[in-house]
Amino acid sequence: MEPDDEALKELAAASSRPPQRRGISYSQPLSRGDAASARRAALRNHSLDDEHILPASHSLSYTHHDPSAGLPSAAAAAAGGGGSGYHPPLPPQQLQHHHHPSASYSSGPSSRRSVGGASDGSMTLERAMSEYGGGHGTLPEFVGAGGGKGIFRVPLRAAMHPLRPPPLEVRPHPLRETQAGSFLRTLAAEPQRRQLWAGAESGIRVWALDEVFAGWGAGARRGDEESAPFREGVPAPPALCVAMDRANGLLWTGHKDGRIRSWRMDLDTAATAPAPPPPGSGESVGGSSHGGSNSAPVFREALTWQAYGRTPVLSMAVTSYGEIWSGSEGGVIKAWPYDAIAKSLSLSPEERHMAALLVERAYIDLRNHCTVGNVCSLPASDVKYILADHSRSKVWTVTSMTFALWDARTRELLKVFGMDGQVESARLETPVMPEQPMEEVEVKVKPSKKDKSQGGSLNFFQKSRNALMGAADAVRRVATKGTFVEDNRRTGAVAQADDGAIWSGCTNGSIIQWDGNGNRMQEFQHHTSSVQCIKALGDRVWVGYASGTVQVMDVEGNLLAGWTGHSCPVIRMALGGSYIYTLAHHGGIRGWPLTSPGPLDDVLRTELANRELSYTRMEKINIMVGSWNVAQGKATAEALRLWLGSVSSDVGLVVVGLQEVEMGAGFLAISAAKETVGLEGSANGQWWIDNIGKALDEGTSFHRVGSRQLAALLIAAWVRKSLKPYVGDVEAAAVPCGLGRAIGNKGGVGLRIRVYDRKMCFVSNHFAAHLEAVNRRNADFDHIYRTMAFNKPHGSTGSATSVQLHRTVNVNGNQVDEVRPDLADADMVVFLGDFNYRLYGISYDEARDMVSQRSFDWLREKDQLRAEMKAGKVFQGMREGLIKFPPTYKFQKGAPGLGGYDSGEKKRIPAWCDRVLYRDSRAVSVAECSLECPVVASITSYVAVMEVIESDHKPVRCTFSVDIARVDELTRRQEYGEIIESNEEVKAMLEESCFVPDTTVSTDEIILENQDNIVFQITNNDETSKAAFEILCDGQSTKKEDGTKSEILPRASFGFPLWLEVQPAVGLIKPGETMEITVHHEDFYTQEEFVDGIPQNWWCEDTRDKEAVLTVNITGSTSTETKTHKIDVRHRCPVTSAPPPTINPPVSVAPPSNTITEAPSKRSSKKSQTNRQQQDYAQFGGSEVHDLCRMRCP
Repeated sequence: MEPDDEALKELAAASSRPPQRRGISYSQPLSRGDAASARRAALRNHSLDDEHILPASHSLSYTHHDPSAGLPSAAAAAAGGGGSGYHPPLPPQQLQHHHHPSASYSSGPSSRRSVGGASDGSMTLERAMSEYGGGHGTLPEFVGAGGGKGIFRVPLRAAMHPLRPPPLEVRPHPLRETQAGSFLRTLAAEPQRRQLWAGAESGIRVWALDEVFAGWGAGARRGDEESAPFREGVPAPPALCVAMDRANGLLWTGHKDGRIRSWRMDLDTAATAPAPPPPGSGESVGGSSHGGSNSAPVFREALTWQAYGRTPVLSMAVTSYGEIWSGSEGGVIKAWPYDAIAKSLSLSPEERHMAALLVERAYIDLRNHCTVGNVCSLPASDVKYILADHSRSKVWTVTSMTFALWDARTRELLKVFGMDGQVESARLETPVMPEQPMEEVEVKVKPSKKDKSQGGSLNFFQKSRNALMGAADAVRRVATKGTFVEDNRRTGAVAQADDGAIWSGCTNGSIIQWDGNGNRMQEFQHHTSSVQCIKALGDRVWVGYASGTVQVMDVEGNLLAGWTGHSCPVIRMALGGSYIYTLAHHGGIRGWPLTSPGPLDDVLRTELANRELSYTRMEKINIMVGSWNVAQGKATAEALRLWLGSVSSDVGLVVVGLQEVEMGAGFLAISAAKETVGLEGSANGQWWIDNIGKALDEGTSFHRVGSRQLAALLIAAWVRKSLKPYVGDVEAAAVPCGLGRAIGNKGGVGLRIRVYDRKMCFVSNHFAAHLEAVNRRNADFDHIYRTMAFNKPHGSTGSATSVQLHRTVNVNGNQVDEVRPDLADADMVVFLGDFNYRLYGISYDEARDMVSQRSFDWLREKDQLRAEMKAGKVFQGMREGLIKFPPTYKFQKGAPGLGGYDSGEKKRIPAWCDRVLYRDSRAVSVAECSLECPVVASITSYVAVMEVIESDHKPVRCTFSVDIARVDELTRRQEYGEIIESNEEVKAMLEESCFVPDTTVSTDEIILENQDNIVFQITNNDETSKAAFEILCDGQSTKKEDGTKSEILPRASFGFPLWLEVQPAVGLIKPGETMEITVHHEDFYTQEEFVDGIPQNWWCEDTRDKEAVLTVNITGSTSTETKTHKIDVRHRCPVTSAPPPTINPPVSVAPPSNTITEAPSKRSSKKSQTNRQQQDYAQFGGSEVHDLCRMRCP
């Protein structure tokens, strides 16, 4: 039933009205009076920069994207994505979200009014075009059925995500291409100075959190234009690990070149150097005038020394006694005594070389320290993590599969155990070559001449088939092995909770809790992705996963909350103020309130959503997409100019896909084998890339950003140089669909490109051939859509990132996470290529007649692709422009005009094999570009270049006009800061989050005598909140001969002096309860001096004339704010002469124990403890071993 005349008149009148939309200056803020402001009050469902925000199981209420609201049931069903057809173009000024349930035409982003009456869909194309027009130069589009469901649902986007805390964007996601050589690797915070430090591949940088809401001045470094201002240290090799030393105001960093460096946190007093120029032309771009500048001089390191000769410093920690321990490759662990470090720090800058030499020679090789007779219980594996257990004065050194537990004071190795908690036995580790699978050997017999004559062409095809199937089998074997299966139970993170428990995270997502003695307490799992980092404060523990998820748990391991923190792995965390900061794999840094989830999130989310227009920016870009099946040939420069060069001047992004670049059984088999080892490309493919680049004036007008070849398939992309700063994060993918889903004669190659912070995917395809293979073609699309996974393309200019992405697999090598495909989570997807869909129900002669008469609308009714899309069997929810060109297949090479169609023996029926289809962010047929619908495209041109005669296919070209809505992160961060400063409700909540429970300490002075243990108490007076405590030592003073005291000098990180033991020094006190703390003083303790790892001197030092000041820091669970108590510790026993030192005699061998008991309350004999520790080592070298490094006073 056709629309009635009254409705058409109304529609025509609407089309003739002047546009209602106010003029928008692109890249400028939208006016608050914009027509779209009425819908801003609704809560937004998804952050605009996340690939997949929520699992499919979440039920969302999303009013803006509900096309069926207010429609009859039949219309609602059609609006849900089940309908298909062409939709006519209408003027863009009509911005209401109406949906005509039975309309058969659409024109991109234009809106339309619902006309009265129902329609049976019988409107012809010619009548629709004559009555509705072309719509501002855009083409009508056919929309496939089946969209809006499951993996074919467009990703939901919005300014604010209602199911996660509103983040503080310290450093928004930078483009990977801008971070070459400067990716961030690690993160640390200093709450007292309100600083956030990050170790990068190029050195170190620091953010002052008091200035986090400011912006750069002119000259911001490319990639950091919207970052909070920061300062950088002098260029240095990649920083792999960091350790805070608050006592000395230093940040210690371990680097890839094997050096340890220190940086002064007081940047005003740190030595500086002139700021280096930007790294290359164009790296500095004009920033906003919001204050801040990167022209400040860079700061120098305070002390640096060569810790390892040829291996990197992989891990580092400051122990409870102020020593720095570092780990490297091969299981090498070194301890750096603080006395040597303190002497070096006291030297002047002119004595820098002497200071470095002093520390370098003072190290203690802990691996050699516990090796007897070339046998060591420590594995020769990389020491990836070192954790200082401040609660019990121990140190954990961790490899991928084992843990080692040490006494921080004596440096004794106490225990080595595996992830299952079982003690590891000492053994000689011999390298074992990986086991190689045995292949069956096929015995080949040389055929006789008679056999050869009988074989003929059949023998050739049989050999070709065998070669292809063999390559397919090789690919399948590699795929089914599962690259990460052996890593499925490796340790990926370790941390200590405030209750003293040790948490370790595994690459399979499980988390193990250990007590301080290395005994497993429990194991639990709340996520299947790899654990990348763990951080704890008070009664909460935060866990970051490779999936980008952040989870919050209590200290018992119960899951409290979780959200998608980033669109890629969360690799590091840091606690500072009222926030926990997360560093993402791509280099972005976000801060999350420690109270989250909570009422503060709701207020911030609402306030930021209300200010959405202030930070919304609109961009426009033209994209040209070309596809050509080149039939193993090459094109002339004129052909490439006709296809691409003649229209490239008006576009910013060009994407070209080729099919049948090179064929042949031998080439396909070799390509499949090369793919298994990460190699791709061919000479023919490179020829095409180079010559297409020449046609586009590459180097002057355009810059190639990425390419990918899979055997016969090729895709490449070029971006205009003026657009290059806003395009990046190029990733490639390939999915073979040939024999056994392993050969690249059929399949798809894709590129994922970030354009103005939006993900766009382009896929070049070649589906199964022949008229009757419709179902195989549908299956090829489905396989490519579901399995295409993007990664960095071969030859990309972006630097290698610092973290390996783990996709969780089970023991069979299958992925266990049910996630949306990569293509489903892009803001725009374009499929191009030789889809091979034919015309059905028509003869060759009929098709030729219809083509000659240009009766394309009649031929379209015979198009297999249109029929399959209408039935929702393929390209669900995708769009194609109106086809106005003749079928592109099959032609005789070199034959011009329409007379060149195949007239040979087979007489293949002409068909539109070569197509371009797309899907943007619209969940309904028509939507305005906004942060909820950030990418809206329309087709301005869709043609085939019939003049090109080099192939049996004609190249096609499609041009899009794309509107993109993005967020100005600097403006949004400043809005965030304004809300915190001005909103009284927010200010009250933040002040409440800084609450510290009231506590009392039973004494402020401790006098030690006769080596007894003194116990004092810390009481939590609060009845509702837990109190976390940490006991530090402000330093020690020595009584001089004249009776005065020396200046109190702290050790690194306020560590204890070697003569003082405090346990537990870290803990969590429940409401209304009391914790007992034991303090032990040793009258005589052994001092040791090492030179080049070899002990040189031993002496016993009398400590009874020394005093120490203890600080008890109390914190809550939602802030790093502290309250402190001071305790003076001194000894008043009369001085007696020290007995001479003795060497402990050899001890008998005793089997190791799986349990380490806590020290007794009365420590009358240290000798027995030393003997017990030596017994653990005696088993490795026999009873004749003398521990010359450990002299003790009786």
